[in-house]
Amino acid sequence: MDKLYLVMPAYNEEENIGQVIADWYPVVEQIGGESRLVVLDDGSKDRTYSILKDACADHPLLIPVKKENQGHGATVLYGYRYALEQEPDYIFQTDSDGQTDPREFWEFWEQREAYDMVIGHRCRREDGRSRIFVTQVLKLVIRLCFHEDVTDANTPFRLMKAEVLREQIRLIPENFNLSNVILSVIYAKKGLRVKYIPITFRPRQGGENSINLKKIFGIGCQAVRDFWKINRMLPKDPAR
Repeated sequence: MDKLYLVMPAYNEEENIGQVIADWYPVVEQIGGESRLVVLDDGSKDRTYSILKDACADHPLLIPVKKENQGHGATVLYGYRYALEQEPDYIFQTDSDGQTDPREFWEFWEQREAYDMVIGHRCRREDGRSRIFVTQVLKLVIRLCFHEDVTDANTPFRLMKAEVLREQIRLIPENFNLSNVILSVIYAKKGLRVKYIPITFRPRQGGENSINLKKIFGIGCQAVRDFWKINRMLPKDPAR
């Protein structure tokens, strides 16, 4: 039986987290065995963690993890490394804001053996024009820095073979802000088997987004500098 660790970062999600657990918990429950739902509280200042702890009484496969605030990307990395220590067969990552639909997970699960990563392509987006613009700019930056065309690098809806992720994550600096982006780039750069599947991306279901355009600009400037450094570490494909 395959072992899945579903990794989900959370920051000040008291309005969403109860419903998000109710939505996603059946995934690990249906897969069964030693599969777990891991929710990482990134130093929330609201009741997110206490809600998670209370939810454990009725959700024995739920693992709440409390950590210091480091930001989304660093928390995703923390979650991947935590999950890898438990030696799962697969790791799936999504966010805790209710924008992704768990019903779309099963098409990904059906493809798990054929690909190293199956990632969502947010072709049906309802999260606003500014977010879509950021995604388009990011795609251009990736093309300039890495000479790769990546369909949707930052999607928080990805299923990965743990044994492959274990090797690639070593290339990512500790606390890297755009961890999912650089993972998508590394997989593309190395010619690993990746499949994109269209997904819906709903509006945030409650609460406020902790990332604004000013923060996005700052993260983006730092990311460009980091991208150049990481690109020099990646193996060059002589066939390209």
